[in-house]
Amino acid sequence: MIGALAIPLLTASPVFAGSVLDKVKKQGVVHCGSIERPGLASADGDDKWRGLNVDVCRAVAAAVLGSADKVVFQEYETPKQFEAIKSGADDLFFLSASEIVTHQLVGRVLPGPTVFVETNMVMVPQDAAEQHVADLAGQKICFPSPANVENSVNAFFEAADKTFQPIPFTEDGEMVDAYKVQFCHGMANEVTTLATQLNDGGVNNLKNRILPDALTAFPIMAATGTADAQWSAIVAWTVDTLLSAERPERHWYHGGVKALPLDGKALGLDKGWQDRVIAQVGTYGDIFERNLGTGSSLKLARGVNANQIGGGLLLGPFLE
Repeated sequence: MIGALAIPLLTASPVFAGSVLDKVKKQGVVHCGSIERPGLASADGDDKWRGLNVDVCRAVAAAVLGSADKVVFQEYETPKQFEAIKSGADDLFFLSASEIVTHQLVGRVLPGPTVFVETNMVMVPQDAAEQHVADLAGQKICFPSPANVENSVNAFFEAADKTFQPIPFTEDGEMVDAYKVQFCHGMANEVTTLATQLNDGGVNNLKNRILPDALTAFPIMAATGTADAQWSAIVAWTVDTLLSAERPERHWYHGGVKALPLDGKALGLDKGWQDRVIAQVGTYGDIFERNLGTGSSLKLARGVNANQIGGGLLLGPFLE
């Protein structure tokens, strides 16, 4: 797994007077952040941040600064940490719509391209009879509260015209323990979180599986500030490059980076920026596999996060 440079951000720096691109070049790093999610952004024992969001940040650094290692990544959890977005201290933020609204960022950030489609799903014991979420009608389902997943479970069963026994938890640890002893038959959460718990059965050595139905799906977006269109374009085209580079070569269409050749000069970048991004970070598929897929501990299938050419929801532009 490719690591990322981790430098803690202690205070929010004042807004830079010039463009974001000028600021990034002067400081020599790209400042990024997101809330912590397994496979997307999490810190290891050495406080080095890893994950899909981190690698997209690294791709932008490779495009702009020539090295994917020139990044500073931080977690958004407290109001003070989210202030780095409002103040302009950070350059790239990975956010859901709920996070943008909750933290009053609607007029301050430009929602950019989707980098990951998160899903709320339900986990049950491996030997459970239920094959779909609707089969859990009448059963106890635990979920974190307050959290958006609570709305997802309620909405799913309302749409199915069925009922279940809701068991909300304010502490994630207590919720997981309750599920492990089967106080609740199913546990609902974001699939990236559930994937970390599949093989952690506790004292009962409970084996688990995730039911195939998504309660709801929502995008994690690469967002930027609203004041600098050039920087927003750089970020968007970098993400598009990662997605488009997955396109295979065909007789009538170019594949790889040539599927979306972009003029670096028009973006304030050099001629070889796209080749450098793919050489240092890989395509979106490479990033997914090492952080969430077969090369990771989560072992998640691409699913809805497959490229559109593979039947997923992520659509990379190309020269049609």
